[in-house]
Amino acid sequence: MIEKHLLCPERTRRIPAKFSWLDHRLVREHYIERCGAEALALYLLLVTVGDAEGMSYYSDSTVVKLLSLSMPILKTVRNELVEAGLIAYKKPLYQVLSLECRISVQNGMPKRQNDCASIGEILRRVAGGGE
Repeated sequence: MIEKHLLCPERTRRIPAKFSWLDHRLVREHYIERCGAEALALYLLLVTVGDAEGMSYYSDSTVVKLLSLSMPILKTVRNELVEAGLIAYKKPLYQVLSLECRISVQNGMPKRQNDCASIGEILRRVAGGGE
């Protein structure tokens, strides 16, 4: 039996207050727009089969059979979900990640992602010096 361990413990999935099987933020924060239909089918499978922490370990052969994908397409759509910040993957483990605002730093300054802003950006806007 495969021993599961969290791949990204700081992003362990928690059920949000407004939860309807799938997190509304998939649409509200535009995650769904960054993924193709096949990637979203994989995401739905992983959400469905994952445990309370979003962990699962379905084999590639099982996933391609369940979703009627080829192996190269599975690898492509899995990478799409990783790039979109929706899952972590380290063979054979998948982890569906919590949907959180991410702040990156570009040229030493915080940059918004997913319509989030840093405290500094908000204060600059209030003071009239930002967007």
